[in-house]
Formats: sequence, C-alpha cells, structure tokens
Amino acid sequence: MTDIRPFRLLANYLRREKDSLVARWMKIVSGDTDVEKADSLSRMQLADYLPAIFEEICAALEHQDLDVAQVAVESDAREHGQWRWRQGYRLDELVRELDLFRQVLTDAVESYAATDDQFRVSDQGKARYVVDEVISYVTLGSIREVLRERDNKIDEYTGQLERANDELRRSKRRIDKLYEMRLQFTRRVTHDLRNFLNIFSNALQLAEKVPSKVVTALALANRQVSDMKLLVDEMVDYAVVLSSRDSGALETFELRELYDDLVAAIQPAVEEKGLKFNTTFDPLLSATTSNRLKIKQIALNLLGNAAKYTATGEVGLFMTTVGKRHFRIRVTDTGIGIAEENRERVFEEFERAAGNDFPGTGLGLAIVRELVASLGGEIDFRSQEGAGCVFEVLLPLVVQNER
Repeated sequence: MTDIRPFRLLANYLRREKDSLVARWMKIVSGDTDVEKADSLSRMQLADYLPAIFEEICAALEHQDLDVAQVAVESDAREHGQWRWRQGYRLDELVRELDLFRQVLTDAVESYAATDDQFRVSDQGKARYVVDEVISYVTLGSIREVLRERDNKIDEYTGQLERANDELRRSKRRIDKLYEMRLQFTRRVTHDLRNFLNIFSNALQLAEKVPSKVVTALALANRQVSDMKLLVDEMVDYAVVLSSRDSGALETFELRELYDDLVAAIQPAVEEKGLKFNTTFDPLLSATTSNRLKIKQIALNLLGNAAKYTATGEVGLFMTTVGKRHFRIRVTDTGIGIAEENRERVFEEFERAAGNDFPGTGLGLAIVRELVASLGGEIDFRSQEGAGCVFEVLLPLVVQNER
C-alpha cells in the first residue's frame, strides 16, 4: 500500500508556493513565441482557471488517487477551454501553455525532492505521473471544449449562410417573377392599345368611305375612346398605388357615413339590373382613423365587380366589427363565381376570371389588393363557380402611418 504522507507534504509545499509558481508560469508563457495570444491578455485573463486546476493537482497528489479530482478537473477543463476559445487561442497555443505549466510543476516536484530526504526517487516518479495525468486530462478536456465551441460556431455560420442563400433564392424568384410580370404587363397593354387604335382607325375609315355609316362609325369610335380612357385611368391608379405602399393621409371619420355613401353610390346600378341589395351595418362600429378614400375605393371596386358579374339574384354589403381593433367589409354576390383553377390569379394584373365576356381591364382586384396592403389589412375570398363570391376585407380601426 502506498504511503500517502510524503505526497501530502508535497501537496502542502505546492500550495504554499502556488503564487510564485503561477507567477513563474505566466512569465514563461508571456515570453514564449509559440503562445502569441498571451501577450494581449491581462494577468487575470491569463491565469483564469489555473489556480483551480492547480488545486485539483494538489488534491490528486495528496490522496494519490486521480478519481478524487476527476470530476472537478473535467469541469475546470471545460471552463478553461471555453475561456481560451473566447480569447481567440489556437489549439497549439492552448496545448503549449498547459505543457509549460506541467514543466513548472515538474520542476517544483524536483525542487521539493531535493530538500526532503524522505521523498524517494519512486515517490518523485509517482508525483510526476500524477501531474502529467491531470494536465493531460485538462488538455484533452480543453481541446474538446474548444472544438465543440468551434463546431457550434461553424453550425451557426452554416445556418446563417443557408438562410442567406434561401433569401437570395427567394429574392431571385421574386425578381424573376417581377420581370415576367413586367413583360406580361407590357405585352398586355400594347395588345389592348393596338386593338383600340385599330378599331378606332377602322371606324374613321368607315365614316370616310361610307358617309351613311357615320353615326355607326362615331358610336364605335366613342366606345373605343371610352374603353381606352378606362384602361389608362386604371393604369394610372395602379401606378400610384404601387409607387407608395404607405397608408397616405389619415383622418378620423364615422364608418356609418362611409357606409351610407357606399350604399348610395352602388344601389342604382344594382337595382337597374333587377338585383336585390342586402345591406347590414354593425351598430357597434363607430369611428376609424384611416384613409377614407382608399377604403371607399376598395369597397366600390368589390361592389362594382359584384354587380357586373351577377345577372340574377342579389348583391350584399356588410360592415361589421371584429374584436376591438379591426372591422370587416364583406361583399357578396350570386353571380358567375370563380373557378378553382383561377383562384390563385384573380389578384394579378390583367387577370379576368370571367375571360373576355365582361368589360374591364383586369386591374381592379390588383388595385384592391395593393390598397388593402397599404392600410395594413388583409383580403380573402371564397367562391364556387356558378354560385357567386364572398370577398372579405379585414382592416384596422386605427392605421399606424409609418412615414
């Protein structure tokens, strides 16, 4: 059985000499060219967990049992590795400074052995073995922690790169889609304007060559001028909406007054077609702070579409409260409805779910979508082909103007 008394005396000696041994180590490390990072650290930063590691070595020597200090050594090694990682140490610098600490302790063991005749050569060998083992544990644990921190940082950077790449891909798709939309926009406008001009030119030629058809020719020309004006007006409206996504001028007004204006504006067109006009206003609704003209334009566009695409049945306008911060405008009809395959494109420019059977530019719902977005709202609809549509616009009662 090993006599632990000589090792206890050695441990006590090392504890007494701890400050001088640590100071000696710091001086050696600071002058070592293989540990460049040490020059930029303060004495406290350089020492950090070294005194704790020193105590674990003394405990292991004192008991001649590495297991006594193993848990504490592993904890100190992790913290030492984390600290050195944050300080920017390379792995070779970490290993070098711990090896220098091992040399300082080995020299201390030899110095003690020279002063104690009872400390045998075999005791000296065992002491060196304990020091080497503890330093090895610390070195291995520190390296593992540095590698773990490095891997975490690599994973973090990799995640950031992947997210950045995903955003770049999404941006590219958006740019590609925007480019395609601009091409389609140009082709569609060019096509419509060419048709208008061709028919207008034919009407003028008819009036010139067949005087008896002047009235017919003028009527045809006037229709083309009216259609062209409608296209240009809606293109201007759409350009204005796209040029600024903010909410515009805000004012506080009563929703009941706006509701009455909408009913008065659309009722004649609905009744002229022999349709029933259903209306409901929620008495809980009072004032809103928003852009009155934009809300009116949204509702009139939806109501105009409802009346245009409904031959028989009814059209509805309903304004209701939603919680404490929002209200909803619901426009319903019993018209031709929207086929499922057209659902995703009804809000796109120049798209007409009903095809060319009804007059219009196909910009109305695109304008509505942008107006709703500018007020911080949401728009959705449900429909079934041949069974009408229900459009719902959710808007905040108080719009926050971020300009």
